[in-house]
Amino acid sequence: MFKTRLTEMLGIPHPIMMGGMQWLSTAEFVAAAANAGVMAFLTAETFLTADEFREEIRKTRRLTDKPFGVNISMLPELGRGERSLGFAKVAAEERVTAAETAGNDPAFLVPVLKDGGIKIFHKVPTLRFAKKAVASGVDGIIIVGFECGGHPGMDDVPLSIMLPRAVDELSVPIIAAGGIADARGFAAALCYGASGVLIGTRFVATSESTMHETMKRRYLEVTERDTTLIMRTLNNPMRCMKNRATGQALEMEARGAGLLELLTIVGGKIGREMYAKGDPEGVPIACGLAASLIHEIKPIAAVVNEIISGAHAILSRIRTLEVA
Repeated sequence: MFKTRLTEMLGIPHPIMMGGMQWLSTAEFVAAAANAGVMAFLTAETFLTADEFREEIRKTRRLTDKPFGVNISMLPELGRGERSLGFAKVAAEERVTAAETAGNDPAFLVPVLKDGGIKIFHKVPTLRFAKKAVASGVDGIIIVGFECGGHPGMDDVPLSIMLPRAVDELSVPIIAAGGIADARGFAAALCYGASGVLIGTRFVATSESTMHETMKRRYLEVTERDTTLIMRTLNNPMRCMKNRATGQALEMEARGAGLLELLTIVGGKIGREMYAKGDPEGVPIACGLAASLIHEIKPIAAVVNEIISGAHAILSRIRTLEVA
């Protein structure tokens, strides 16, 4: 095992997080990841009400006795303010271990989450947002590179640059995210100085993933050229695998469509319906460039074990290299 600031802070055996994924990160998926020794997050925005969210937390506890957390997104199209605060209050009352926050300044959530003894990790694509979150009292920063699935921000800076900058300039533990799918990416992140990694795309393509099998297997076909960014015209880009829906969204943006029109393609209700049907063309599917490194659907525990054992082998080999 690797012992880092992250494992010590959260009481987990491996310095790995499974990022919260809307519609997918429900009790069964999160419990399976927790049982494999990683920190996983229930996504609050999957649920219509705070009471439904509370029940899912309790359901997760029935499935695992390991630490797990919650994801509270404050993205503009998903809602913010009182709704996010309501989810935070539930998480605090249920005393989950950690929270992954994203999308906006988490300052108004920090006191509520801290009162529940929750460790807060704010996910950001830029250093300026990271510094603001640290000043508000978060416990760690998840720094996201341009390679990530979902929302990479507007600056287009890769993880290889964002990560060492964050490590150099911030005092809290830094978690690396974006483009990490195997032992090589994990080992590289540790060498850059990260206290751990957050992985999304690789965990979607696992046996326990709640994604429909038809959509799940599409990840195995993705190469480094098969993703695209939509919603950039709204200053909220999202990296997805290329399909019919992303093509439609890009056509809308090219003619100046606004958020309301784009929501007919990217809205949560549409997404939930297409995920349930298993239609890999009918909705944008978040997908990082790391999908090009995925070749097999495996149990979460097997993925984690390969990452940890592979990283040990990589670092051992590096230690044997001689400088001429």
